[in-house]
Amino acid sequence: MSESEKKYLHTAADGITRCWWGSDHEDYSRYHDEEWGRPANNDYQLFEKICLEGFQSGLSWLTILRKRENFRQAFLNFDFNKISKFDESNVEQLLQNAGIVRHRGKIEATINNASRAIELVDEFGSLATYIWQWEPKIHEPHVGKGDYNHVIPSITQTSLALSKDLKKRGWKFFGPTTAYAFMQAMGLVNDHIDGCHSRNVVDALRSNFKPPI
Repeated sequence: MSESEKKYLHTAADGITRCWWGSDHEDYSRYHDEEWGRPANNDYQLFEKICLEGFQSGLSWLTILRKRENFRQAFLNFDFNKISKFDESNVEQLLQNAGIVRHRGKIEATINNASRAIELVDEFGSLATYIWQWEPKIHEPHVGKGDYNHVIPSITQTSLALSKDLKKRGWKFFGPTTAYAFMQAMGLVNDHIDGCHSRNVVDALRSNFKPPI
């Protein structure tokens, strides 16, 4: 483990060593330990994360995490087949829902993206099949501007390409930084720091995971 990696680890009061961000709050710790980086192939779960990453833009992930159950209720468990049928009356209802982030552009993007997700299912058989073709085969460095002293990149060539491809397909609120955060969370990469107690767990899960074809 390098010195730069060590400074991004934190051993909490429970004695567990985590990535630095996973010990700030109990909600973060649970999310870090139980979800982040674990490979997922459920279409609705993947769509949920795409949408929530979009809603996070300009906000902290903790804000979104604490509202996640409200989002699930408001967006019908992120069933994109149902969301695609939302109309202006649904948008107005969602704008009155204090339990979610009331941002018209992000709400409308979610409805738009639901229709785009259906198109991907029609083309590839599932959203998961499309997503997992973007799993990087090698470690990728930073792309563009950013904190190059940080051990984890925020944008990579793959996340840039993924966001461009989805934009071309009509998706909204899914830029390259959002794309990489999505890839980290859904297990397309394992960005738990070497020395974090979840690193080997996620490595094992990824090794046994069979991406959809």
